[in-house]
Amino acid sequence: MNRRNTIKALGLGAISATTILEACKNTTTEAKAEKPVDTTGRQDFEITRDKSLMTQTFFNPHEMATITLLADIIIPKDEHSGSASDAGVPDFIEFIVKDEPQHQLPMRGGLRWLDTECLSRFEKDFRDSTPEQRLAVLNDIAWPFTAKPNMQQGVAFFNKIRDLTAIGFFTSKMGIEDLGYKGNSPGKWEGVPPDILKQYGL
Repeated sequence: MNRRNTIKALGLGAISATTILEACKNTTTEAKAEKPVDTTGRQDFEITRDKSLMTQTFFNPHEMATITLLADIIIPKDEHSGSASDAGVPDFIEFIVKDEPQHQLPMRGGLRWLDTECLSRFEKDFRDSTPEQRLAVLNDIAWPFTAKPNMQQGVAFFNKIRDLTAIGFFTSKMGIEDLGYKGNSPGKWEGVPPDILKQYGL
């Protein structure tokens, strides 16, 4: 299975126009460090709110490390482009949970569920588990229709972080280039095609 193509199909198919507009906010680490927030078309209260959100922190370092691992498992680096973390997805997720607080409890609860599940199985949290152990847990929650009933909390969490990862990646500069999206470009008129001119004897 080509994971990146599957994420494109599943993730982008579920994105609403409003979510994409929110997702396009410039929230990568590089952007925060070197570039001001893009204020084009934003009202004063929106600019003030965004600047305030950028100064706040929701996830602790352990949670951010776990999110980074998860995002890179969902969208790893390949021959076309970098991984989710290379595109700034963890920072995007951090921004989204501050911008849309309804995500905070499910995300934090899901991260704790993941650590608890790994501690129960391997006596190590998700971050300290081996790559094989991490995948063993994720394979139990990544497929909603085959997951066991006792895995449903994990399934809900993984669905959410997979969606946020796909949105964050494919609305980043790197993700847009990965899609091959060129935007609107002017056409070049080269006149009536020769076969049409010949057809009408012109």
